[in-house]
Amino acid sequence: MIRFGPAGIPLSCKGRTLRDGIEDVHGLGLNAMEVQMVRVNVIERFPDEEEVGLTPMDVESDLIMEIVRTKNKKEVRLTQPKEKIKEDDTLITLASGIAQNFMELKELGRMGKEMDVQLSMHTPYYMDLASNTELTARCMDNIRWAGTMTDQMDGCLVVTHLGLAPNKSKKQAKKNITENISSIMDWWKDNGLKPRLGFETSGRQEVFGSLDEVLEMCDDIEGTVPVINFAHVHARDEGTLREPQDFGKLLDKVRDYIDGHFYTHFSGVEHEGGNEKRITPIKKGDLKFEPLADYLAEENPNITIISSSPLLEHDAMYMKVIYERVLTKRVAKETRGKKSDKGKDEDPELDIDEDDGVEYDVEIDEVEEDQDVLETAPRPRVEKKAPAEKQTPSAKPKSEKTKPAAKQPAKAPAKAPAKPATSTKKKR
Repeated sequence: MIRFGPAGIPLSCKGRTLRDGIEDVHGLGLNAMEVQMVRVNVIERFPDEEEVGLTPMDVESDLIMEIVRTKNKKEVRLTQPKEKIKEDDTLITLASGIAQNFMELKELGRMGKEMDVQLSMHTPYYMDLASNTELTARCMDNIRWAGTMTDQMDGCLVVTHLGLAPNKSKKQAKKNITENISSIMDWWKDNGLKPRLGFETSGRQEVFGSLDEVLEMCDDIEGTVPVINFAHVHARDEGTLREPQDFGKLLDKVRDYIDGHFYTHFSGVEHEGGNEKRITPIKKGDLKFEPLADYLAEENPNITIISSSPLLEHDAMYMKVIYERVLTKRVAKETRGKKSDKGKDEDPELDIDEDDGVEYDVEIDEVEEDQDVLETAPRPRVEKKAPAEKQTPSAKPKSEKTKPAAKQPAKAPAKAPAKPATSTKKKR
C-alpha cells in the first residue's frame, strides 16, 4: 500500500491538537501522519496524595514518563507505565503538546486505526548521539520517551537523526553512536516496545547519516531500519535522483533492511557541493516527484511517503494527485493494449481502416487534442435549395420566359405582370 501524509499537524487545520490533526488528515484524503516531538519540556515533581498507589497509566493530570526511586542509596529510573507510584518517588512528566496523559495516547491510536491514518513519531531534529555529554543523555531520553508514546498510539516507527560527525572524528563518532543506540535498543526490548527505530539519512556531509552509514548501523543493531529522505540523498549525491530507475536503485539497496515496508520523506531541496542548503516546496527544488510516481505506479511497493516540505499537507496532496494521475494513464494504456490484442487474436485479417471499434495505442492527451481539432475544423458546405417564393396570381416564376398574353373578351384591362428588376425587353 502507498500512503501519503504530512510531517506534523496540517497547516490548514483549525485546531492544533493531535486529535484535530488526525481528523484533518483523514478529511484531506491522506492516510499517514508523522507526529513531531519538537518541544520537550521535562518537569520533575513529587506525587500528590491521590496519585500514590496508582500507575502512570492511571494518572490523568500529567504524562508521567518515568519514576525515579531510591534503592540501596542509588537512584533507579523505572520506565514501565504499569509501575505503581510510591510516596517517596520523584515523577518525571513530559509537557510536549502531544497528549495530556496515557489515556489520550491510547485514544489517539484508536482514532488513527478507525480513520486509517498511519501514525509515527519524529524525535527532536537536533540530536547528538556521537558524543557522551549531558546533551547526549537528554537525546537518549527523548528517543526512549518517543518509543513509549509511539507504542501507546500503536504507531509503526520512531524516526531520529544521529548527530554531528566531523571527518576528523568520524570513526570515534560511529563508535559512540553504536554504543548509545545499542543501549537504547536493549531498553526497548526490555520494555516490549513494538515500533521500530528508524535512522534518517542526513543532508550534509558533516552530519552522520549517509545511506551507507545508516545501513551499517542497521546491520550492527537489531530492531533498527533505514528511513530514506529523498531530498537529503539527492543533496549529498549532488542531484542523482532524476529518473524512475534512480529511485528504484535506491529503494532496492535498502529493501533487505525494512521488513517489507519502506518509510520515506520527500520535499524539494536546494543543494550545493554535496550539501543541503535548504528544504523547499516540491515545485521549487530540482528534485521532481514525477519520476518517483512512475516507479510507484510500475512497482506498487508498500511505502509511506511523508511530506517534509514547508507546505506539509499541500505537498502531500500534490504527490498523491501526481501518483494517481500517472497510475490512471498507465491503467488506461494497458486496458487499450489488452483490447487491441484481443481483437487481433479473434480476427487476424482485421482492417484497421474500417470503423469497427479497434482501439489505438495513443495517449489520453493526444485523443483530447485530436477531438478539439475535429470540433474546430471547417466542414464541407452543403448547398440548400432556396425556399420557394410565394406566388400571387399575377406573379410568374423568374426562370420562365414571359409570353404575350392571350386576347381576352372585352373586360376591364388587367394589370401587366410585374417584371423582374433585372430583366429587360427588346423592342421588335
